[in-house]
Amino acid sequence: MRSHDCHNENEKDLARRLAAGDMAAFNEIYHLYFHPVYNNAVKITRDPAIAEDILQEVFTTLWEKRMAIDPERALAGWLFVLCYNRSINILRRRLRESLLYKQLPQPFESSSEEEIRFGAQWNILENAMSRLSPQRRRVFELCKLQGKTYEEAALELHISKYTVKEYLSAALVSIKEYSLHHPGSTALLLPLFLFG
Repeated sequence: MRSHDCHNENEKDLARRLAAGDMAAFNEIYHLYFHPVYNNAVKITRDPAIAEDILQEVFTTLWEKRMAIDPERALAGWLFVLCYNRSINILRRRLRESLLYKQLPQPFESSSEEEIRFGAQWNILENAMSRLSPQRRRVFELCKLQGKTYEEAALELHISKYTVKEYLSAALVSIKEYSLHHPGSTALLLPLFLFG
């Protein structure tokens, strides 16, 4: 079995165990993803202290919503979308008094609307990723969702870092192209394109 398949099966197993209330599975997921979640939050908010709060919120929400997690879907994507939404909500609060605030989409009016939007964003990201070749998708997952460097991804995939860079560039072009045909996905994809 290829390492990508092993990773997917391990993640699915962790998600199943998490849904059953297994704290050890939660701890494993935390150790796998706390760096990427934190790094994404820092890239969006530009504030390490706020990123730490977002990290705690994301993993608290993961535990609270564990029964709703679908083990067949990418857990990294779920965490990425949740981190993005939490980061943007904090930025909205910070920008509320400024003119820039008026240019951002208005805040969610209710938690149910937020969950609907969250689900739609997750679907858009997953659908865009599903159109990638297996190798490009894996590079995208490693570099964008797991926060690995080109060198780390290259080592894991046994390819050169230049090949990683080419695959990632092609993946981003493909995802951007997909997003142009799906209104509402642009905001979700901003951190992918603007924040490294």
